[in-house]
Amino acid sequence: SSEGKTVEVPYRGAVEKTVLDMLGGLRSTCTYVGASRLRELPRRATFIRCTQQLNMMYGAAPDM
Repeated sequence: SSEGKTVEVPYRGAVEKTVLDMLGGLRSTCTYVGASRLRELPRRATFIRCTQQLNMMYGAAPDM
């Protein structure tokens, strides 16, 4: 998602489940790249800075 972007979402209960879901995603990511600890992630993965978030595969946005 865009840095600094603000959205409002409806209340879905305690934040604990959301945090646990995020942790599950991080664990999965670490497994894919062979990192046994989160601190190893930058050494095991190649991070790519994205300058465009529109998927051109599905066509350009109308205002482009």
